[in-house]
Amino acid sequence: MKKLSLRTRVLTGTLVAGALAAGTFGTVSAQAAAPAAAPAAITADAGNANLRQSTHLTIEAATKAAQAALDAAEKENQRVSVAVADRNGTTLVTLRGDGAGPQSYESAVKKAYTAVSWNAPTSELAKRLTNAPTLKDIPNTLFLAGGAPVTAKDAPIAGIGVAGAPSGDLDEKFAQAGVATLAK
Repeated sequence: MKKLSLRTRVLTGTLVAGALAAGTFGTVSAQAAAPAAAPAAITADAGNANLRQSTHLTIEAATKAAQAALDAAEKENQRVSVAVADRNGTTLVTLRGDGAGPQSYESAVKKAYTAVSWNAPTSELAKRLTNAPTLKDIPNTLFLAGGAPVTAKDAPIAGIGVAGAPSGDLDEKFAQAGVATLAK
């Protein structure tokens, strides 16, 4: 009988060990227990004591308000961007007017977010920086005039931000035109 070379014996041993390991793994995997069934969903209490209903602005209303703000600015030959954020601060609509500066888009979004977050015009919030200068460090906020909150049932439901006019007072005037459209 011919003696096998060391290389052949090592290769054969490796193959046999691999086959045994694969067989063992397959057997163990096949015998593994199935995961336990997920528990049934828990139903909220029937009296709704743990639930709160909120009011949200529709996309149609947000678009109408944004367009009204942009139209008010265009009547005064101002080139602005307009943003409307919902109650959660999520941007619903943005309109960038013809010729609006590149910075105006982001500024309008931040003003809308700031107005709805604090349920106050951003011009009023800018005045608070005197006593609380670190407010400006809160992410995604902008404490410059031009943001107006939208309320329903005494609660904030949206914010309208306008940016790009030569003054924050004009930006806020146009944002208020958007709010006024929703009151009709």
